[in-house]
Amino acid sequence: MRQINLSNAKLTFDVYDDKSFSFKQAFISWMLRRPQPRRRRIEAIKDVTLSIVEGERVGIIGNNGSGKSTILRMMAGVYPPTAGRCEIDGNVNALFDFSLGFEQNATGRDNVYYRGYLQGQSPSSIRNHIDEIIEFSELDEFIDIPIRCYSAGMLVRLGFAISTAVDPDILLIDECLAAGDASFQAKAAARMDEMISRAQLIVLVSHDLGAIERLCTRVVWMERGNVVLDGPAADVIAAYQDENKFTAAPMPEAA
Repeated sequence: MRQINLSNAKLTFDVYDDKSFSFKQAFISWMLRRPQPRRRRIEAIKDVTLSIVEGERVGIIGNNGSGKSTILRMMAGVYPPTAGRCEIDGNVNALFDFSLGFEQNATGRDNVYYRGYLQGQSPSSIRNHIDEIIEFSELDEFIDIPIRCYSAGMLVRLGFAISTAVDPDILLIDECLAAGDASFQAKAAARMDEMISRAQLIVLVSHDLGAIERLCTRVVWMERGNVVLDGPAADVIAAYQDENKFTAAPMPEAA
């Protein structure tokens, strides 16, 4: 059975007040006995236990800085937990920023192979999908030129086409339900809906509560690295909206 299990999972980051301070600078300062910038420990995820099983469509919501994107990256294996466990059973496809991870001096075609390999595809699998990827990205005659010559929209279209060319067991999505310009978005939305319908387990992070309620049956509400509430989508979204509602400022009176 495809599943994600987090058991007392924690994730901490050590950051320096001087953001330009590197490991090399720290070593030199230690050797020369110079004072070092103050180091702070950030607890991004705090003792989270969570189980998601095959067949579930789970949304993660929360304010900025709540840890929702961080915990999704933990599930994707980008950040291993600093304490506790994060266990994944199944093939994961993580849809984050489509424009990241390209080799700028390589052609679009070469990047299809490179990105496909990073997603865990075999060379034969990539070859089987490459014509479909090129057609969907609408790059055609541009596919064999270096991507440093691409516009931002072309990069997003290529990244989206590559990332959605496979059928994953577990699909992790972070704020990327739309991609590219307006003419590409309708096609991208249909592709995403089709991919979501085929995935066996989905975890979606988004500020779009309408999309969360439409696509998910269960919602996890996070704040400051903790799970506040975990339950049916409509109930958790209602509780989140009630907690975060605000009173609009009164309109000024006409002079």
